[in-house]
Amino acid sequence: MTIISAPLFRFCRLVAAGSALCLLLLAQNAQAQARLDAQYTASLAGIPVGKGTWAIEIGDDQYGASAQGGTAGLLKSFSQGSGTGSVQGRVVNGALVGQSYQASTSTGKKSEQIRINLQNGNVKDFAIEPAPPVDPDRIPVTDAHKRGVLDPMTASLVRVPGNGELLAPESCHGAAPVFDGRMRYELKLDYKRMENVKADKGYRGPALVCAIYFTPVAGYIPDRPVVKYLAQARNMEIFFVPIAGTRVLVPFKMVIPTPLGTATLEATSFITQAMPHVAKTQ
Repeated sequence: MTIISAPLFRFCRLVAAGSALCLLLLAQNAQAQARLDAQYTASLAGIPVGKGTWAIEIGDDQYGASAQGGTAGLLKSFSQGSGTGSVQGRVVNGALVGQSYQASTSTGKKSEQIRINLQNGNVKDFAIEPAPPVDPDRIPVTDAHKRGVLDPMTASLVRVPGNGELLAPESCHGAAPVFDGRMRYELKLDYKRMENVKADKGYRGPALVCAIYFTPVAGYIPDRPVVKYLAQARNMEIFFVPIAGTRVLVPFKMVIPTPLGTATLEATSFITQAMPHVAKTQ
């Protein structure tokens, strides 16, 4: 099972820096099986702080993604922030296998670009520009930490194997090793409950609500308050709904209690549809 969340934890970092999370658009030349077009808003303690869009297309043998988002509401008056990202990969026996991932963030006068190339789940190479300063307190990322991992965008989807019920408690069980170019961490899901959700436009229906747990492994500074807080948090939740025509679940909503109030990422528009299969021609 591929398991969510690296991008949504990145959302927490972006909100703190003045940016919002958005995700995913199709790589060129894929034969689409299904598509999602969605819009999200981010809020902190009920105050809007960001917004963005999310579009996904999954093809017969490849998929792709791109992302962009920015600050909104009151936060925009104090800090200008934006973020973009992209991923391309293959569909192998129904599983999404990332090959190239890029992300950039900009807040005020600071910007950062991250690039990761992968092969069969192993990091071939990666770069951060500008290079972050060396901190002796940071736990180093070893070669072993870069094997058998997911990029952050691919890790934002849950693929449910088999042909049983998609929104079942078992779909909330699993863990994923994630490498985002700086940190290596584990994300784990546990079933909590079922709820009905409703976007202003599009999807309305059941959502699978999972608890999500974050465990840092390497590439982090142990004394950082945000790392300690996320590692100790036991009340974070994520709401999953399906992409029509697939066995892939995507986040509809995420809730993270913080010392400043509850941080929420939620879809306001969520339109998903299965696409007609197009036979390949030579």
